Amino acid sequence: MRAGRNSILLVLSLPALLLVILPIVGLFWSAQLSRIGSYVCCGPVAEALTLSLTTSGITALLVILLGTPLAYWLAYGNFRGKRFFDTLIDLPVVLPPAVAGVALLMTFGRVGLIGKHLSAAGITIPFTTAAVVLAQSFVAGPFYIRQARVGFESVPRQLMMASLTMGASPLRTFFRVTAPLASHAILAGLVMAWARAVGEFGATLMFAGNLQGVTQTMPLAIYTSLESNPNAAIVLSVTLVATSFLVIIVTKFLLDTTNRASEPTAARP
Repeated sequence: MRAGRNSILLVLSLPALLLVILPIVGLFWSAQLSRIGSYVCCGPVAEALTLSLTTSGITALLVILLGTPLAYWLAYGNFRGKRFFDTLIDLPVVLPPAVAGVALLMTFGRVGLIGKHLSAAGITIPFTTAAVVLAQSFVAGPFYIRQARVGFESVPRQLMMASLTMGASPLRTFFRVTAPLASHAILAGLVMAWARAVGEFGATLMFAGNLQGVTQTMPLAIYTSLESNPNAAIVLSVTLVATSFLVIIVTKFLLDTTNRASEPTAARP
């Protein structure tokens, strides 16, 4: 009975499964993996890879520093308009990349809402490495905030109240009780945000441009290589897929390890 049900579910799931797997298989099948060293280790590609890892790392740091208080506020705050703010935070996830880039330009560009004041002070953001980080943070932040909020909401209020009752400050309660119990969700959200930052393309192209060594990240290098050297673009795509897959696998392993360690030990007879 159970085997028959599993077979039926497998058949029903097969189209969606193939839709995910076949493009990845096609990418690896077309790649000239023997030449990966010549494409990845030298020249503009090495610069793009270094820039992607650097900017996505900075983005991850900014996301956790700026997004954690916001996620905590949305999780425990009780105020009018909470649903509006909650929806507003998710908006960058569904915005077309071109719209996100234009929005950033209209805000931080030389004649933008904030950019005109920055320009008057001699500060320019568009078409700089800072613009890459800003674009990545804009589109990746909601992934972390959403997961972190779910993690905070899963922490029993009784434990937090007990910590406060025993004399711990709210800040100490957060770092000793709330954050550790929500750590699996925080880590998952951080990895999702990092992966989204690494793959960011449209908003970066619109807001930061495609300047080699300055704003040309791996997705932009792949886009550029596709016009002049398709084989290089394929190999670079495989490199990015493999890197992201490895990060996800390691993260899942760490989450499973954390979950097992946090499970209460069964009482012995």
